[in-house]
Amino acid sequence: MTSAVRIGEAEVGAGHPVYTVAEIGINHNGDVEIAKQLIEIAARVGADAVKFQKRTPDIATPPDMRDTLRDTPWGRMTYLDYRYRVEFGAAEYEEIGRYCKELGVAWFASPWDVPSVEFLERFDVVTHKVASASLTDLDLLKALRDTGKPIIASTGMSTMDEIDSAVAVLGTERLVLLHATSTYPCPPEEANLRMIGTLAERFGVPVGYSGHERGLQVSVAAVALGACMVERHVTLDRTMWGSDQAASLEPEGLRRLVRDIRTVEVALGDGVKRVFPGEEAPRRRLRRV
Repeated sequence: MTSAVRIGEAEVGAGHPVYTVAEIGINHNGDVEIAKQLIEIAARVGADAVKFQKRTPDIATPPDMRDTLRDTPWGRMTYLDYRYRVEFGAAEYEEIGRYCKELGVAWFASPWDVPSVEFLERFDVVTHKVASASLTDLDLLKALRDTGKPIIASTGMSTMDEIDSAVAVLGTERLVLLHATSTYPCPPEEANLRMIGTLAERFGVPVGYSGHERGLQVSVAAVALGACMVERHVTLDRTMWGSDQAASLEPEGLRRLVRDIRTVEVALGDGVKRVFPGEEAPRRRLRRV
């Protein structure tokens, strides 16, 4: 049995409600009003938290990509300029923090570099998230570990040796691992949900699921297989411009996901065989011996 990790007001782990995370990521396209609409949707459907991504573009943008030209809604620009265009600063995150507090939903982010960890710490976020792409950035992992905050780490695009190395740096005391496959969108045959049990057995920490598939079935199945956290991207409209929009859930999809997760939680029961009240009448009517 893995121990629980406290994230804000919630206990995350076996025996506790599944922690649901609506990842806004960069689906706000640099517009804080879109971000607030997505926060409101997440709060309305009962998600526990929203998540963003925080970068220092000069550090987090690969050098060979910086001058690559990209067509955007704001015109043709270099990839580095685009990264600055969609990045939120202190004023936007202050507004996000106020709005999340008003609506009673937690927020945190995936920092992609050490200065971004320091930036997020100014807002006293409830946890930090390691993106799959950052799992091998040991300097970043050390900076996250040293905050003393609980850490959620996604394991997409990683070998088991790479996961072992990351866990060795992060430690297991305040760690939640998320099984993930970093294909956007992820086909069912690449979901490999049995990794949830593999990670839990190997590391003895709570394990959740970060999904990038279309639809809800795979994420709901992850809960049946023991996922203690489910993270999915959310968008106002999957046809909006942006690299993550197509693999995201629209508002109705997010509502149905949270609803279905809560149904599965109840349906799992406690594993103790009993005759339920609803079975008594059929039992009397149908049993001959």
